[in-house]
Amino acid sequence: MKMRSMYINGKWVPAESGETRTILDPFNQETIALAAEGNEVDAQAAIHAAREAFDQGDWSCTPAPEREKRILKIAELIERDQQELAELETLDTGKTLTESLADMADIAEVFRYYGGLADKDGGEVIESPIPESRSKVVREPVGVCGQITPWNYPLLQAAWKLAPALAAGNTLIIKPSEITPLTTVKVTELIEEAGIPAGVVNLVLGSGASTGQKLAESSQVDLISFTGGIETGRKVMTAATANFKKIALELGGKNPNIVFEDADFETALDQAMNAVFFHAGQVCSAGARLLVQDSLHDDFVKALIERTKRIKLGNGFNESTQSGPLISERHREKVENYVRIGIEEGANLRIGGKRPEAEELQAGFFFEPTIFTECTSGMRIVQEETFGPLLTIERFSTEDEAVQLANDTIYGLAGAVWTKDSRKAERMASQLRMGTVWINDFHPYFAQAPWGGYKSSGIGRELGKQGLEEYTEVKHVFENTAPAPLHWFK
Repeated sequence: MKMRSMYINGKWVPAESGETRTILDPFNQETIALAAEGNEVDAQAAIHAAREAFDQGDWSCTPAPEREKRILKIAELIERDQQELAELETLDTGKTLTESLADMADIAEVFRYYGGLADKDGGEVIESPIPESRSKVVREPVGVCGQITPWNYPLLQAAWKLAPALAAGNTLIIKPSEITPLTTVKVTELIEEAGIPAGVVNLVLGSGASTGQKLAESSQVDLISFTGGIETGRKVMTAATANFKKIALELGGKNPNIVFEDADFETALDQAMNAVFFHAGQVCSAGARLLVQDSLHDDFVKALIERTKRIKLGNGFNESTQSGPLISERHREKVENYVRIGIEEGANLRIGGKRPEAEELQAGFFFEPTIFTECTSGMRIVQEETFGPLLTIERFSTEDEAVQLANDTIYGLAGAVWTKDSRKAERMASQLRMGTVWINDFHPYFAQAPWGGYKSSGIGRELGKQGLEEYTEVKHVFENTAPAPLHWFK
């Protein structure tokens, strides 16, 4: 069993307190690793290293083509070690190995994309209205960036933060979820191998209440980027006011999947299952709210329930497994509580809602795929992010009603529309208050397009050119080419 250490100022170190945390496999609760359990002292050491590396080091002024070269090297190393990384991710999260391998391909592409962007923005020349002057706008690195990532996509979410921060010339401290640190530790090893200078990338391990809080509140940190739950996001935002640092928050969603009567039945049905049951529903963009037009509703729900019965739960390393366990016992209890709430609210539990009975699944944190019908938008199970294999189904009659239902939430991360009528799809997309709208698809994302939400789904964007701009400050440089006295004060 390998001990996972922290990486601060170019050195692998244990927690200052000497404390460790046991990392469990959610499939069987076996111990798979020990990790350093850092606290505020370790976080402060990492902040100091990043601050010194930015203020006195060379990374921020390293020519962009050289930064590009190092970042592309990281992408190469991720591809080289993708099998090991994928296996670590499956061990850590319980997701299928197929999912983890797909993640690694996406992660390498994110580093490759931002490596390629590093030298593409040399600034903008502004035509000055003042005679005999020059004006330009440039983007410069923010400085020291604190980055806090979630447990559902540990390395993917880390890549979305690491790659643009490095491309822009920042230094950083990354803190993965304390229960899924393994792949972030491994990719930090690859970052070291790629030749990123000491102090530029620092890794701290530990709880959000200690290490994460320190990153958010520190006046030496210039930006905080957090992906996770809405309540923790509020705490991060409040702590960040200490020095009015830049904030980037991705806080999840309650995402509607809208199926019109003219949709392709088989495709919409297949995608509806993938939308909510992929990775056991532990996806911020999960289509956990299914809205089906009245005339299609009964047949669609019947077919959906029949197919849901055939979903195979199991070990992520087994090729026949279609869905793995939830991440922890605590999280499973949260999902179970939402099932109780749904029943109390009057929703009709049609399938699932309990732990599986199969003996081979008893040791893990498994929960059956669950479907509620006869749901209304006022129910908590419809409004709150359950973050598990739990689907609520609502009816609608018209386009206007579908829009009203879909937007009736504090969230605004993503949503989908299924119809063969392209004009209807465009009308819907223009009215949905969400950062991403899919038409006749669900879940696709890629490095080139921005990701983020409206309303309580967060602040700012990751991925795309916008994801790089989050890690920059804008500066206007004005030059008077013929300076002369004003003689204002005589």
